[in-house]
Amino acid sequence: MADIATRVYNHKWKIDPIVRSLIDTDFYKLLMCQSVFRNSPDTTVTFSLINRSKDVRLADLVDEGELREQLDHVRSLSLTRGESTWLRGNTFYGKRQMFRPDFMEFLEGLRLPAYHLDKRDGQYELTFEGPWPQVMLWEIPALSILMELRSRAVLKDMGRFELQVLYARAMTRLWEKIQAMRALPDLRIADFGTRRRHSFLWQDWAVQAMIEGLGDRFTGTSNCLIAQRRDIEAIGTNAHELPMVRAALAEGDAALRQAPYDVLADWHEEHDGNLRIILPDTYGTEGFLSGAPDWLAGWTGIRIDSGDPATGAETAIRWWQSRGEDPRGKLIIFSDGLDADKILALHRQFHGRVKVSFGWGTLLTNDFRGLVPGDGLAPFSLVCKAVAADGRPTVKLSDNPSKATGPAAEIDRYKRIFGVGTQQVLAVTV
Repeated sequence: MADIATRVYNHKWKIDPIVRSLIDTDFYKLLMCQSVFRNSPDTTVTFSLINRSKDVRLADLVDEGELREQLDHVRSLSLTRGESTWLRGNTFYGKRQMFRPDFMEFLEGLRLPAYHLDKRDGQYELTFEGPWPQVMLWEIPALSILMELRSRAVLKDMGRFELQVLYARAMTRLWEKIQAMRALPDLRIADFGTRRRHSFLWQDWAVQAMIEGLGDRFTGTSNCLIAQRRDIEAIGTNAHELPMVRAALAEGDAALRQAPYDVLADWHEEHDGNLRIILPDTYGTEGFLSGAPDWLAGWTGIRIDSGDPATGAETAIRWWQSRGEDPRGKLIIFSDGLDADKILALHRQFHGRVKVSFGWGTLLTNDFRGLVPGDGLAPFSLVCKAVAADGRPTVKLSDNPSKATGPAAEIDRYKRIFGVGTQQVLAVTV
């Protein structure tokens, strides 16, 4: 196990690449990339960095030269032979050869496309534009790089013993959370923390702590590289990106309203079992479920990623019941803003009523709140979203209007088309 404090203190760490591999990314990105490669390979998409935490002035904290060095390093990466063999031959969700030969040939020859970087008002404007299957794989590396460079900037002047104490406190905090969850019956929890991790080394340490502390109740990690190295399950399905791009390309209101279901129809053809998880909140969960085709009710479960999680779970349960499905056989995955106390409360509320699972993200892999002066290591809300498709703006509404993205006029249009009424505004912490 790495001595993280010593690695940080050692001056060589500054040239240690933040992203070590093309598979140092989330599993769902590769699954979605295969779907995009099959269905929309020629669509041009623009991704953009969005810092929701405006008080964290990244351009003032992170040196532009270091940022470019790390971004350029990612562009030099390609799949190793061992990584390709792992993707081609491994069993994911009980299925061997999840990734088709033509997609693997594409991935093996891939180098990530160019980026565009500017500064404005203390923030970096970082964008990626190109063929969708290529540029979509920038999202996770870009976020990981910015998050870790910010951590490095805060830690750079700390001494060896100060760093040892800092990491000892963070380790103790995480271990106490793990101990608190040990008593939960039938707990299913995975690491979803790649995109806003403190560092790669810290995420890897957190995963090892979860393996030792929770045993088979820890179901795996979204990070493909860590899953490969630690010989554990790679976890993930799909995300908001697919319906956002499909909706942007829709011609007319009727096609726009149908777009989220068309995405899942494609997914239905490609995958089965635990990969058939609905993410309903892109344009509002209530409206999505009320208009959903009956075949979606037969899917394995739902992931709740915005809004009040208990409200979202109750909505899902009522929907399944209205479609003649027994919720006790369905899976609800909670994945938004989780920490141990919320995990405990949600598990107690819904255990026995549905199958409950948790994708624990930022506060697993980046909880250094209050551990340095000025709280300079507190996690913040940084995202990298598809903002345009073939020149048309994308929109995300979410069940929390604080997470909405897109031009104001288009947001209003989408709210009208998807029947989104008054929403509860919730703080976006991570």
